[in-house]
Amino acid sequence: MNKLEAYGHIAALAIRGELVFPTSVNAALRVQLALDDPDCPIDTAISLVLAEPLLAAKTVAISNSAMFNRSGVVVTNVRGAIMRIGYQNLYALAAAMVVRQFGSKISDPALRAKAEKLWDHTIAVSALGRLIARYVTGVNEDTALFAGIVHEVGGFYLLSRADEFPGLLDEDAENWHSASEEIITREVMHKLCIPEPVADAIEGLRDSFMSIPPDTLLDTLLLANHLTPVKSPLQEAQRDLPPHSDSAIDLFIDEQKLASMLEEAKRDAAEMSAALLV
Repeated sequence: MNKLEAYGHIAALAIRGELVFPTSVNAALRVQLALDDPDCPIDTAISLVLAEPLLAAKTVAISNSAMFNRSGVVVTNVRGAIMRIGYQNLYALAAAMVVRQFGSKISDPALRAKAEKLWDHTIAVSALGRLIARYVTGVNEDTALFAGIVHEVGGFYLLSRADEFPGLLDEDAENWHSASEEIITREVMHKLCIPEPVADAIEGLRDSFMSIPPDTLLDTLLLANHLTPVKSPLQEAQRDLPPHSDSAIDLFIDEQKLASMLEEAKRDAAEMSAALLV
């Protein structure tokens, strides 16, 4: 089976809903589904998180990171952690666990290394996207953080299946079938219950242009992908902005502000990554 056939086969399975997820993903998905209801009682959320010790540890850890602990007061329990970071960020944290678990079943060392690089890129984009939302586009910061965490979920899924299809992710422009990748990404997002506005922005990354002025979630993701120094190991060229965009960016982010944002995003990404590795 060549690369084109492999993509077609995985896409066909995705369309039929036959997606292969690690068993550990299901627990995080249950948490996500419950938290998707903004009226979910706090005690229910606490019970769900406590039922997953790994998620509980990560929730407390990230609530004590500089991103969320501006007061310097250390939280030592799940209730306090959830109240500090909020449901939307807890939802994003559960999504981050899902994304990470896709790499858990990869046995090939080269593929595992690529998955780690993709994770570094994912965290960098989510941290920078949050700041771009705050200072440039004006979209909801928590939504931008979540969108950054899940924007490469299709790539993680393909990495998790690449052991079964040797050469699936090798560079091969002649056999590249972007339509299949788009189908796979769309179906994975559907299975993971990614909200439609976020899914639409992620799908738009492939061939959309930045608005002038940038003011949407898609613009936020485009800018974060373009400006982060931590590039994706998968299809970097397709995630970039047109060359003329650099001069347009200068209209909205001056050099000093950009340097400050990149430095803050680097610190936030390091803390997020450390908290998520608990």
